[in-house]
Amino acid sequence: MLTLIRRRLMTALPTLAAIVILSFVLMRIAPGGPFDGERAIDPQTRAALMRAYGLDRPLPEQILLYVARLAHGDFGPSLVYRDFTVTDLIARGLPISMTLGAYALALALLLGIGGGVMAASRAGRPLDHGLMFAATMLTALPSFVTGPLLALIFALKTGWLPVSGWGDGDFAHLVLPVIALALPAAGAIAKLTRAGLATALRQDHIRSARARGLGPIHILIKHALRPALVPVASYIGPAAAGMLTGAVVIETIFSLPGIGRYFVQGALNRDYPLVLGVVTLYAALIILFNLIADLAYGWLDPRVRQ
Repeated sequence: MLTLIRRRLMTALPTLAAIVILSFVLMRIAPGGPFDGERAIDPQTRAALMRAYGLDRPLPEQILLYVARLAHGDFGPSLVYRDFTVTDLIARGLPISMTLGAYALALALLLGIGGGVMAASRAGRPLDHGLMFAATMLTALPSFVTGPLLALIFALKTGWLPVSGWGDGDFAHLVLPVIALALPAAGAIAKLTRAGLATALRQDHIRSARARGLGPIHILIKHALRPALVPVASYIGPAAAGMLTGAVVIETIFSLPGIGRYFVQGALNRDYPLVLGVVTLYAALIILFNLIADLAYGWLDPRVRQ
């Protein structure tokens, strides 16, 4: 297992460096700039601002300076939120985004694995077909569609839940965003669990367990579920990454003060350090999630440790 971790880390660092450099270059070559507003500023003021933030230096030098600051955990100053650094903004928004993503992932695993187990235990019956149809519909509907629908039904029509905002961390404000973010992943996990169990229940050791008189619940939980979850473990990394990036849309829809809101505002205002800081953080978290998924995959299937 330690060999697997070392191998993944050896590829993670060059991948993260490539993402940082590519994002930096793309931000610089895109039209417009952070000081291009509705009101034009005089050339002397623009030159002073460019010099103050180091934007007048050659692009390779800017990249080297940014990477050097990044190595010390400094994302640089924000060009729009003048009273805050990018690190301050990330520290304010990241706990909210991580809370939203953690709840959504837990709900997706609960609904997906539960639905997949129920469908596999009733294979070929109406419940199986109904659950798989629902899972397909959930997978096909993106969160930016289910989010407004949930807000329309459960917030605007019935008034049961708040339509937007954080509300000082009140859980009621998280219910709709968490559900909207979790449903597409829950559908995919249900289909993977159903397919994995259908394959596992046809194995020879499962037939032997039935011949020994073991009950179906015992066979399902003790012998079939663990190998059946191998495809789910492979999906956890991309699913967590999708929830993290999908939270940008959900936070905008439900007006949550997470890191996604700062990313959107930074992109609109050409706040280079803020966008680069969020992209770098997202890339690092996605790499971490994939590493955790690889470890879970190795625990479920010891053969991949080799």
